[in-house]
Amino acid sequence: MSVETIEKSSTVRKIAPRYRVLLHNDDFNSMEYVVQTLMHTVPSLTQPQAVNIMMEAHTNGLAVVIVCAQEHAEFYSETLNNHGLISTIEPDE
Repeated sequence: MSVETIEKSSTVRKIAPRYRVLLHNDDFNSMEYVVQTLMHTVPSLTQPQAVNIMMEAHTNGLAVVIVCAQEHAEFYSETLNNHGLISTIEPDE
């Protein structure tokens, strides 16, 4: 076995860190608006999922919208904020 072969087989691919997109409860937007905005912003969400996220934020003050790569998380959070919702991101540990 040559040195080159050993180096190639020991290469480990690092997985990009994942981030949680968080939706914070607010007293300004209607529940329907929040659900529609979630579905528009994160196309992979179904209506029942969006309703569950909205209700969790409404009940507990905070809900996880999606866990994804940092770049996508920043985009989703910024888009939600631009539509008048309160959203932040944090590392998914």
